[in-house]
Amino acid sequence: MEDAADWYDHWLREAAFPLWWNVGADRVRGGFHEALNVDGEPRPGPRRARVQARQIYVYATAGEIGWDGPWREAARHGADFYFGKYRRSDGLFRTLIGLDGEVADDTPMLYDQAFTLLASATMHCVDPGYVDLRAIALGVKRGLDTMRNPAGGFIENIAYPYQANAHMHLLEGALAWAEIEGGVWDDMADELVETAMRVFIDPKGRFLREFFDAQWRPVAGDEGRLIEPGHQFEWAWLLDRWGRARDRQDAVDMALSLYQAGRRGVDEVRNATLNELWDDFAVKDPIARFWPQTERLKAEMLFGREADQLKAANSLRRYLETPCAGVWYDKMRPDGAFIEEPAPATSFYHILCSCLELLRASGR
Repeated sequence: MEDAADWYDHWLREAAFPLWWNVGADRVRGGFHEALNVDGEPRPGPRRARVQARQIYVYATAGEIGWDGPWREAARHGADFYFGKYRRSDGLFRTLIGLDGEVADDTPMLYDQAFTLLASATMHCVDPGYVDLRAIALGVKRGLDTMRNPAGGFIENIAYPYQANAHMHLLEGALAWAEIEGGVWDDMADELVETAMRVFIDPKGRFLREFFDAQWRPVAGDEGRLIEPGHQFEWAWLLDRWGRARDRQDAVDMALSLYQAGRRGVDEVRNATLNELWDDFAVKDPIARFWPQTERLKAEMLFGREADQLKAANSLRRYLETPCAGVWYDKMRPDGAFIEEPAPATSFYHILCSCLELLRASGR
């Protein structure tokens, strides 16, 4: 895996970090662009909160791993825009700002609060003198109380309000703050894991479902049968991390089961993780997006054999062989060809997380 680690380390430091700062940052309006074309040109558009928060995380992490570029300037560029434009008076963060800098959608999405926690924790660690990020994070946590479901967990402000996915990212954000100061963040992480173990994960199949009703039962119809292999990998990584920290073998064992469920969504012909399966593991959507490949690599570095780790690294690398180094193809067709479309900025977070696991495994 050393050669793979070398390649990804070089790609991050010499291509991706510079490109998404030099071209992906909007120095006129502030913040970061939503996407870049595969030839490296920006695609202007309204700015989602999740893009800004994830890019703050990306450049704060760049500083953490010793990138010799202007990581602090990049992280603060995103943070100034995000904390200045998106924070509401109740401490929660709105979801969309228009190109004119005005509020386009004031809704506080659960998903966006999760990435606010992750971004603020990461930046607090590498740039503690910036602003009081702890106060911002605690404001989000207080605001989340207004989004609670009486049956447990939280309610998302979208068409399907009872979802597993935002809880996963809330767990990620809570764990990031828990590593800094424990306390209420440990409590939050514990609550989220217990909810996942109790309702999100099918007790017989030992896989994770996506959509539920208000009582956290799988929602009726096709949506209740949906499985995303990429999310199996993401949850597996988080549950293992939490389980080892808490000495909870049941969580560690479940993490392994979710990893195995995710592997059932890998198309061996294309060596690619599929978008969606049914709960009998039949294929629902044969497209293979970029981000599930990153989560596969992250999980393989934790659970897999070296041969499987290398297969995952090789699979992901194909998506990065673009005309402009530092971007990615977002979707692979069933025939193995890539769709020519812009690279979403949201995916930088995913590829960075997988690279971190690869680099840690190689002792870097």
